[in-house]
Amino acid sequence: MVFCPKYGRPVLVGDVDRRLKELIAEVVGEKGAWRVRLETMPDHVPLLVEVDPQSGIHRLVQAIKGRTSRVLRGELRSLRSRGPALWTNGYFVATVGGAPLAVVKQYVAQQRTR
Repeated sequence: MVFCPKYGRPVLVGDVDRRLKELIAEVVGEKGAWRVRLETMPDHVPLLVEVDPQSGIHRLVQAIKGRTSRVLRGELRSLRSRGPALWTNGYFVATVGGAPLAVVKQYVAQQRTR
């Protein structure tokens, strides 16, 4: 999955980046999903997760975006002045399908170096 800050602002750096990764790990664990690979870029979050189809990926996305926005905006003053929400309404989700998992993990890991 991939989701972005509102207006594509490059705000996911420093303390925001560190805390965001902690919060995503918490939510993924609580929702019974498995984080396979997470990387953050200043303007988007590519996340590879394994989710039980019964749970639904939309519920996981909603939980991640909801909690991270609420907590980050509460803890970090710099994000409060950026408008009423941290994340855009949309997100991108695709299944790995026939692609080898190792290739997808490598792709997500290399996002930081591009």
